[in-house]
Amino acid sequence: MGAEGRTRATGFTSQGRPLRRSAEYPKVASGADEWGGIKGENCYGETEQIFKEGYRGKGSDPRMMRVVENVLDDLKTRGVNVQMLNITQLSEYRKEAHPSIYRKQWEPLTEEKISNPKSYADCHHWCLPGVPDVWNELLYAYIFHQ
Repeated sequence: MGAEGRTRATGFTSQGRPLRRSAEYPKVASGADEWGGIKGENCYGETEQIFKEGYRGKGSDPRMMRVVENVLDDLKTRGVNVQMLNITQLSEYRKEAHPSIYRKQWEPLTEEKISNPKSYADCHHWCLPGVPDVWNELLYAYIFHQ
């Protein structure tokens, strides 16, 4: 896995000693072949969301969701009622909602990169306003209409 998939967490133990951990996190950005596009392409140039009903992106692992549901059910049997609003699958439909090439470039782009926008398109983050605002609106409606 490349450096973009590696996160280094640092902190301190309760005794004040340094705590260092390395963890590998999978890349969750989708490739175009995932939604019926050309293999090797990404979100660059996308202008519409995914309309295919029942679409499942890589970020929506049903096995992981079952684990979460089982944990929440277990908590409920212990008298702790935790509710979850799953926005993962909703977000998977929005392949066009990433900043793509329209984001701050922290280092000047080389001529080679400029000639191939797909190579530096940001397909990991969400545009603001955009998808995260929908998450907030859903949460707000959920809380105030209970």
